[in-house]
Amino acid sequence: MGESGDERDLLERIRSGDRAAAEALVERTYRPLYASLVRLCGDRDLAADLTQEAFRRAWQSFGAFDGRSRALTWLYRIAYNAFLNQLRRPRLTTPLDGPESFPAPDPSESVEEALAASQTLRCLRAAVLALPDDLRFLVTARYWAGLSVREIAGDEGVSTVAIRKRLKRALASLEQTLERRSS
Repeated sequence: MGESGDERDLLERIRSGDRAAAEALVERTYRPLYASLVRLCGDRDLAADLTQEAFRRAWQSFGAFDGRSRALTWLYRIAYNAFLNQLRRPRLTTPLDGPESFPAPDPSESVEEALAASQTLRCLRAAVLALPDDLRFLVTARYWAGLSVREIAGDEGVSTVAIRKRLKRALASLEQTLERRSS
C-alpha cells in the first residue's frame, strides 16, 4: 500500500538533501498532479499555480510524510486542500477570461461537437463540485488524479470496501444531478 522500493529510496535521498532526487520526484509527479487540478478547477493557469502551491507545502512538511501512501497520493491530498482553500478565498479581482476557460477546440471537431463537449464538461465539473467534500475528494482522487482505491483507502484510513461503497454513492449522486440538469 505504501511506497515501492524505488520510491522509498528516492524519498530517503530527498530526506538526506539530494536535490537531484527531489527534482526526480517532481518530474514523476508534476504532470499527473497538474492534470488532476486542471480537471478539478477547469482553469490551466490556476491549476499551475495550485500545483506549485502543493509542491511548496509538500517541501515545508516533507518531514511529516510517513510513507503510508505513495508520494503522488500524499501530494494529491495537499493539492486538493490547496484547491479547497482557493475556493474559500475571497475573490479580490475578476479574471478577464473568466473561471470557465477551456482549451482551444480541436479543429477536427465541428463547432457543435466542441460546444456540446464544453457544456458536458461544465455540467460534470459543476456536479462534482456540488458533491459533499468527502465524496468530492474520492471522485476527484479516483477519476481525475487516477489514484487507486487501495491508495485512497490508505490515505483515508479505511478499508477498500468502504471506499468502493462511498464511490458508488457518489456516482449515484452524480448521475441523479446530471439527469436533473439534462431534463
